[in-house]
Amino acid sequence: MVVVGTTIGSGIFRSPAAIANRLPTPTAFIAVWIVGGILALCGALTLAEVASALPRTGGIYVMLREGWGELVGFLFGWSELVMIRAAALGAVATTFAEYAIRLVAPTHVSAVHYLAAVAIIVFAALNIVGVKWSTMFLGWTTIAKYGALVFIVGAAVILGSPTAPSAPSPVPTGTISASAFGIALVAVLWAYDGWADLSFIAGEVTTPETTLPRALIYGTLAVIAIYVAANLAYITVLPVSRIQASPLVAADVAQQLVGGWGVSFVSIAVVLATIGTLNASLLTTPRIFFAMADDGLLFRAIAAVHPKYQTPYRAIGLSAALGVAFVLARTFDQLADTFITAIVPFYALAVASIFPLRRRAAYQPPFRVPGYPVVPLLFVLATLYILGSAVADPRTRWGTLAVLGGALAGIPVYFVARRR
Repeated sequence: MVVVGTTIGSGIFRSPAAIANRLPTPTAFIAVWIVGGILALCGALTLAEVASALPRTGGIYVMLREGWGELVGFLFGWSELVMIRAAALGAVATTFAEYAIRLVAPTHVSAVHYLAAVAIIVFAALNIVGVKWSTMFLGWTTIAKYGALVFIVGAAVILGSPTAPSAPSPVPTGTISASAFGIALVAVLWAYDGWADLSFIAGEVTTPETTLPRALIYGTLAVIAIYVAANLAYITVLPVSRIQASPLVAADVAQQLVGGWGVSFVSIAVVLATIGTLNASLLTTPRIFFAMADDGLLFRAIAAVHPKYQTPYRAIGLSAALGVAFVLARTFDQLADTFITAIVPFYALAVASIFPLRRRAAYQPPFRVPGYPVVPLLFVLATLYILGSAVADPRTRWGTLAVLGGALAGIPVYFVARRR
């Protein structure tokens, strides 16, 4: 539930428009979702091994620290603190607010950012009150969001042809550049993000040696299957030109298939999907700040555990405060691009940590990644390609460099923290 519930959030319901604008042919549009799924699976298979050997709270932070040293682990935590987590919370909360307002008050679009901020605060409070309430809510919302995607796929199979537009737009043709494919892959990886989040609460998972690999692998496969099927449904019902102009594509597909009641059904499901992901994100990633503070790399007070609820309440509150600040200041696309650009290099380093760890005699993982070393190497090379595409494209170059510079700005902060 954590893997599927964290992954299926705003991306599958919000990102197709941006992807279609970068890849305006049906073949390229579907191909990038398949490639993104393969990369996510390569990452999940590798982290399944490393997480089974290092089942500790903090996840990727722990893997980076053990594989590459304390500085790299700190830079990940620093980037999570100042950019990654706040951008993720903001993007997911924005999609929740967009669909919620479309459902109940379509004329109040200007309230999107304020409603998103309120949602972050509410679910931070829920996670402070207790993990059991949070995970129970996560389970129900995961079932709802997966069911909504199954509904769209089934309706497209049964009704897609009869209710499709009688005169669809011409299918675009032309060459897709490698750079455009790489930029589109950034948006796809935003939709797939979540496959690594289970590792953040590895220290609180029962029998992590077997549970972590199973959850990471089967959860990621379940997401890939429904994502590819959903995008095939989108492209079957709507021409690419309509998808390009449709930020709320799932609702528009439902409108085309079954009318107004379908829009309401999908909007409710997306609202549940996004608040489920928001809840899961506030459940998992504050554990990074908790682990760093426990190591003395952040203020010790952040590692405080609530005396009644036994949760890292200050780490959760800090995450929520930064998320509110970001969501009030930036658009969805800005938030999503910031998140992926900042986190992808650390995903690559976490996956690549398998290479130095395997050379250590004490490293005895209960699960070993199949296809080693090709599987982790494929993920790392793909990451370099994505970052290279973002730097090569003049539309994304300076934003990408600014995000990477923000991550590297943590180096002097690390040495100050170490001296303290």
